[in-house]
Amino acid sequence: MIRLLNPLWLLALLPVAAVIGIYVWRQLHRRAFAVRFTNVDLLSSLVPKGIGLRRHVSAVAFMLSLVVLAFGLTRPSVDTKEPLERATIMLAIDVSLSMQATDVAPTRIDAAKSAAEDFVRQLPASFNVGLVSFAKTASVLVSPTKERGSIMQAIEGLTLQESTATGEAVFTSLDAIRTVPADGAAGPPPARIVLLSDGFRTAGRSLEDASAAASAANVPVSTIAFGTDEGVVRIGNTPQRVPVDRPSLQKVAEVTKGYFYEAASKEELKRVYSDMGSSIGYRTKPREITQWYLGFGFLLALCAGALSLLWGSRLP
Repeated sequence: MIRLLNPLWLLALLPVAAVIGIYVWRQLHRRAFAVRFTNVDLLSSLVPKGIGLRRHVSAVAFMLSLVVLAFGLTRPSVDTKEPLERATIMLAIDVSLSMQATDVAPTRIDAAKSAAEDFVRQLPASFNVGLVSFAKTASVLVSPTKERGSIMQAIEGLTLQESTATGEAVFTSLDAIRTVPADGAAGPPPARIVLLSDGFRTAGRSLEDASAAASAANVPVSTIAFGTDEGVVRIGNTPQRVPVDRPSLQKVAEVTKGYFYEAASKEELKRVYSDMGSSIGYRTKPREITQWYLGFGFLLALCAGALSLLWGSRLP
């Protein structure tokens, strides 16, 4: 998609349109001017023979060059993606007992581990990545680091516990992000939180407070609602349904300007992480292509001049 950084310069097309209009008007009235020139023998000796429609080619090329150059004044650009420098990604994974449900094979937690490892592998090596697990409380298992081995080991060692403190996961991730050194740069590093959960919050601070804190820190939270509404776990000897709390997770993403995803299988979760990996931690930046327009406009003007000299012995 081409964007114009200075669209006001489109006004430069107005005089170009006027020149085109005058040229067309002159061509339509050529017969009238020819009739007024009564010395037909002299007229035929002045007009080059065999030009025909070719006389319009150089003029059209010249006017097209003006159009292209006018568009060049608008500073056309295309969107490009580039990694955020010093980017930090905090991966927060729900380890509540509901993650042992088998509605996602082999279990929700095993599928989550596998997909999280794939996600970490595809992130640029320059990114800092940290890991938070949350159940009744939230804990930083690995502080933000470029070393991927410790992240993989911590993901593999995740164990389940009681309760779900989703809000605490966001607060703990924000605290971990603040520990990332500035490395001589001004301001905090650009950061994102990726939060995977399968159930309703049952402990800790509210998701509303967590969303407000993330928004204030300018840290988007992308959430993944993982599992199906048919998930069941056995607490003691009692089977208990563990449906997914999609509305709460979606609201967190909306408030913090993150992304919301749903995944009901291991394959879907891996696709979600793959999609995230291509967008999270990157920014869209316009790249000017003005030089393309100037170059093309110059070539058209050069062609117009060459053809005019070749066929009419004059410049357009």
